[in-house]
Amino acid sequence: MLSIDDIKKEYILKFDHHTHTIYSRVGPYLHGKGRIIDNARAAAKRGLESLAITDHGPSDFYGLSIKRLPQMRRDIAQAKLSFPKLKVYLGVEADIVDTENGLDVSPEDFDKFDFVNAGYHYVPKCHMIHNFLSFHMPWPEKLKDRLRRQNTARIVKALKSNDINILTHPGDKAYIDEHAVAKACEETGTLVEINARHKHPNADDLRIYKQYDVKFVISSDAHKPKNVGRYAETMALALEAGIDPDRIVNIQKR
Repeated sequence: MLSIDDIKKEYILKFDHHTHTIYSRVGPYLHGKGRIIDNARAAAKRGLESLAITDHGPSDFYGLSIKRLPQMRRDIAQAKLSFPKLKVYLGVEADIVDTENGLDVSPEDFDKFDFVNAGYHYVPKCHMIHNFLSFHMPWPEKLKDRLRRQNTARIVKALKSNDINILTHPGDKAYIDEHAVAKACEETGTLVEINARHKHPNADDLRIYKQYDVKFVISSDAHKPKNVGRYAETMALALEAGIDPDRIVNIQKR
């Protein structure tokens, strides 16, 4: 197994398309800690080709306001001027919720973003209380199985109803059927994220996903600029799970 230092010597991260900024907030309380320019500066310093700003969807406690997208576009334009070699995209990490299209970003708002990522979070429309408690308390297996079926059905619906770029941290916030989710990602061409911030998907989860014809992407899920472009430990996890580096779309050999 390669050490972290060996991984840094052998592989580079080409892009990071899941990062958060101060636009992920509720009132004065910040979820993301840096400005767009700060994330861009960190990405440029790390030699990334491109960066995506993907603050949380509007139903999240720390979700962005659609009304603030013009200001975000202006901030991105300034970041591009400051770091002309870096491509900067405006995305969103939509929440998978109980809506007609399965997301808290409506179809008519998709064209406001360069692309849409989506993931499961603890938000009210996702039966937040049940999922949070079942994850952190020894609830009966029958309840966990029911939640697993519900959660999986919501993810599959969202994947098949929308053009989603990345499925973020699958299995981290709720029990899911990894086989069913992997199959849906295979059928829709959705990238499976290997997340540098969360515990799932772990190596066992990834061994399931790799059985299907899916591509993977490493994301920092940075909530602070200093974590933008973080990848070495996550790459080590992918290698532990036996994933061929050629299947990770943003990893390149030096």
